[in-house]
Amino acid sequence: MAELLPLDPDQLLTTTRSVRKRLDLDKPVPLEVIREALEVALQAPTGSNSQGWHWIVLTDPEKKKAVADYYAKSFSAYRAAGRKEYDDPDRNATQSRVQSSADYLADHLAEVPVLVIGAIHAPGGELPAGNQAGFWGSLLPAAWSLQLALRARGLGSAWTTLHLPYEKEVAELLGIPPNIRQGVLFPVAYYTGETFKPAPRQPLDEVLHIDGW
Repeated sequence: MAELLPLDPDQLLTTTRSVRKRLDLDKPVPLEVIREALEVALQAPTGSNSQGWHWIVLTDPEKKKAVADYYAKSFSAYRAAGRKEYDDPDRNATQSRVQSSADYLADHLAEVPVLVIGAIHAPGGELPAGNQAGFWGSLLPAAWSLQLALRARGLGSAWTTLHLPYEKEVAELLGIPPNIRQGVLFPVAYYTGETFKPAPRQPLDEVLHIDGW
């Protein structure tokens, strides 16, 4: 069993960050550690206790490269659209750093030791009409739990969805059935340094509404 970091619950929740530039591309990640983290993730809630999730773990260099190529194509279009500018210069500076790290990940995704795709069963392969919160709410809590479990074991990850414009192509590449829909992609690796800290956020009172809007 992997050794856990000495983090209390609040530390774990507030210092689990998206890791991109600091992913260690050279240190192997044991599959057993990924399995341990996924066992934790499977304790997350699902609607009607359906547990319709599936996890595709990629370690094969050729398959990682193929997925990374689709990701890069999607990222190019995303990058060309530009990023939103804010009135707050500090927030713009933060977004610039995020953009730089996103550029790095797009360039190096294939080199990350492990890629994990979180997916979920969709009857007939079709996404539900209207508000899909109930559908994705049966996958995304487990995906966040996976990130937390990885962090507790000294592993970094980054929540990404940019490969999804090529979901069908990735499904064909990996043999994913048509009734399984992908929801998230995690690059997973050990990380360098240990300086993770809570990120700047809007003041709570700007987004808090009590007894109505």
